[in-house]
Amino acid sequence: MMNEKFTTAALAVYFIAWLIYTISYLRKSEQINRVALYTAATGGALQVIGFFLRWYESYQVGAGHFPAANLYEALVFFAMVITLIFLVIEYRFRLKWIGTFVMPVVFLTLGYTSFLNNEIEPLVPALQSNWLTVHVITSFLGYAGFAVAFGAGIFYLFQEKRAEQSLLDAVDNTIYVAVGFGFITLTLGIITGAVWANYAWGSYWSWDPKETWSLITWLVYGALLHARFRAGWKGHRTAIMAIIGFVVTLFCFLGVNLFLSGLHSYA
Repeated sequence: MMNEKFTTAALAVYFIAWLIYTISYLRKSEQINRVALYTAATGGALQVIGFFLRWYESYQVGAGHFPAANLYEALVFFAMVITLIFLVIEYRFRLKWIGTFVMPVVFLTLGYTSFLNNEIEPLVPALQSNWLTVHVITSFLGYAGFAVAFGAGIFYLFQEKRAEQSLLDAVDNTIYVAVGFGFITLTLGIITGAVWANYAWGSYWSWDPKETWSLITWLVYGALLHARFRAGWKGHRTAIMAIIGFVVTLFCFLGVNLFLSGLHSYA
């Protein structure tokens, strides 16, 4: 279908953006970084077009639904949202070269979909709800915020002993903003998920593996924010926590689906 062509094109563009960001980082070139930013934005635009095409095409085949109902669609959506949030943060804070560490996450996430079944399939009964759209969007906005914080955290560690303090402070602030945004939206994702669970399964909370790991992820980032506000954690420790938190996030999102069985196994 046409949506797959745009997704494949986006994957190629993301790889090019990654390479250009790497060159800009090694040369510390603002001009090359600008080219990388425009390239990443092009990839994001291609993904957005592909996403809405898949949504439209799902109705054409009689299985109309928000395209984030299986692992393939979820990963495609995840890559798209990471890119969009990253572009907003880079534009807002004018931080250069962080894309060197964020674009690999986007490329690998989208690249993994090449090994998955990409057919549009009807929703299972439990997913036939408008809560699907609300829950998925809020949850993935949280995951994407954490992904950007992860990239910024790695960037901070690479620059810690060689960059000016003003740059390090800006990166630290970016981590804080990305984590704060992710924490708020993940909170909304957990709340909407609980409401949906009660509608679908008759219980707000069942300690399903996905629910449990969502709570663990929420607690990890809640601890990071608490440490920043109450203990004044900044810089190196915040970067480390952002990296650890994203590892937990990946297991919550991907590991649970691959290795643990539960009510969310269909996803």
